[in-house]
Amino acid sequence: MAMLFTSDLHLGHKNILLSRQQFASIEEHDEFIIRQWNKKVHKNDNVYILGDLSFRAEHPISYYLSRMKGKKHLIVGNHDSYWMKHVDEISAFFDTVEYLKTIKFEKKLITLCHYPLLEFPGSRYMEQKSSYLIHGHIHDTKDTEVYGHIKKYQPHALNAGVDINGFEPVTFEELKENNNFWYQREREDREDETHSMFDYFTDGMK
Repeated sequence: MAMLFTSDLHLGHKNILLSRQQFASIEEHDEFIIRQWNKKVHKNDNVYILGDLSFRAEHPISYYLSRMKGKKHLIVGNHDSYWMKHVDEISAFFDTVEYLKTIKFEKKLITLCHYPLLEFPGSRYMEQKSSYLIHGHIHDTKDTEVYGHIKKYQPHALNAGVDINGFEPVTFEELKENNNFWYQREREDREDETHSMFDYFTDGMK
């Protein structure tokens, strides 16, 4: 039984094709994501969806979720309220639904949130090496201050968005590897070149 993470699937969201131009249609986009999901996920795997599962889709959410394997846990994102208001029994699709969650996994303290956070439990001090944030929301965008900030100060903030994770749910180790590649880190954390959140607050006082 694996634990997997993903975010920002945007199933049924036609406008997402503006930034995912490798897909000719939203139908091709959705079918590819579902196919990748089912190749990776097994029946008893736990999958944390870090928000923005779907938006303004022509199909009800059951059309997608009924075809996707595994035990699903939703961390609500900014686009999820649109489809959630049309669901009577959300527990029929998800084992848990939360806006923010902290879990312990392999001696790590992991905060789950749709949004990248400036701070999260253990991010400042001694717990830093065993504390992580897994988030979504930013897709594969590099032209904002968020990308530069996380690259410099938050090597333990991991983007679970499908755009940088092969359009499939990934394990924690795969998530770290994909984020190191996306942030152009040659090896895990690059602690010789990255800074801590303590450095961020110190820099702000200069």
